[in-house]
Amino acid sequence: MTALGASIALINATVVPVSSDPIPHGVVLIQDGRIAAVGADVVVPPGVPIIDAAEKWVLPGFIEAHGHVGIHEEANGPAGDDTNEMTAPNTAGVRAIDAIDIDDEGFRDALSGGVTAVVVKPGSGNVIGGQTVAIKTWGGRIIDEQVISAAVSVKSALGENPKRVYGEKKQLPSTRLGVAYVIREAFVEAQNYVEARAAAAAEGSPFARDLNKETLARVLSGELVWDQHVHRHDDIATALRLADEFGYRLVINHGTDAAKIADVLAERDIPIIYGPMFTSRSKVELRDRGIPNLVALAAAGVRVAITTDHPVVPINFLVHQASFAVKEGLPHQTALEALTVNPAAFLGLDDRVGSLRVGLDGDVVVWSGDPLDVNARAERVFIAGVEVYHLVDGRGVTVERSARFGE
Repeated sequence: MTALGASIALINATVVPVSSDPIPHGVVLIQDGRIAAVGADVVVPPGVPIIDAAEKWVLPGFIEAHGHVGIHEEANGPAGDDTNEMTAPNTAGVRAIDAIDIDDEGFRDALSGGVTAVVVKPGSGNVIGGQTVAIKTWGGRIIDEQVISAAVSVKSALGENPKRVYGEKKQLPSTRLGVAYVIREAFVEAQNYVEARAAAAAEGSPFARDLNKETLARVLSGELVWDQHVHRHDDIATALRLADEFGYRLVINHGTDAAKIADVLAERDIPIIYGPMFTSRSKVELRDRGIPNLVALAAAGVRVAITTDHPVVPINFLVHQASFAVKEGLPHQTALEALTVNPAAFLGLDDRVGSLRVGLDGDVVVWSGDPLDVNARAERVFIAGVEVYHLVDGRGVTVERSARFGE
């Protein structure tokens, strides 16, 4: 395993930066863990290892924008499920990073599907579920060494999930009215907290910190995105209303029913992390779920990303959801953007990941062909220029975790 900041050149490939046009017989040069050059006539410096990727496709690593890998572990039962802290409807101060098991099998699955980054989020049992974290899917000795950004977003849920959880406990919230109220009350208290904190600072007075309010203050300031779990179109309208009231950056998560108000979302430029798509209609909110809804949203001009909601759908099937969307009419380029540049932009990660662009992290995947062809396979995966996965005799082999990628 090479050290952090590896250098490598991939040559003779069909290079698909996503943020720009494909390059036949292209070269991707990675130096010191960052993309140094992309093009057809790149000169590879002496001493840089070269991989001939003739007849292969080279793309940026995919981004799972809404997953629970590491906090809802596979095959570990209740012991591995730390997705929801459902002891209070507002747990804004909890952090997903504090529950991630670096050895969850989901991380290995991610590599086999060409996924090199994931935004790990608390679940949707709470009205306000807590803080998310963006991480690489391999490479650290501990999870902290895989962090791309610890300050990404706060997860919140509208609709049936928190209503059911707390309704069964005979406490607030048990209705949609109550769910919206919890959010509004929490933000009003956060606004009051910010004012009191500023006054105390001006006076040099002691001030008692509150982790929930501190977190929501970062949402109000625009530092953190508001990741809104929501399915039904009426709940999406509530999400818009709340965002207008408090002025935070809203990203819709799931958006199963969003196509019904696609024009509204397009006019307001509200992005959607859509999915998961390979699921049954297991609750009333999913009654109108369908892959064509994603196609309709994109056709209306809504910026979209795609999620597996891992482990609801295995994270390595992220690309297959995009493939099936193309089959239903989603443009090929839009599908690739939904896996790369769009989620990076929605969640403020586009200075690190999401495309093959000079200066970004050297997170690159070599595919046997067009990744949106269901027969294509991720053959080699590089994170920061370090090879972390290699397909050998039809089986994926991951490289030992020993290098640091979180800096």
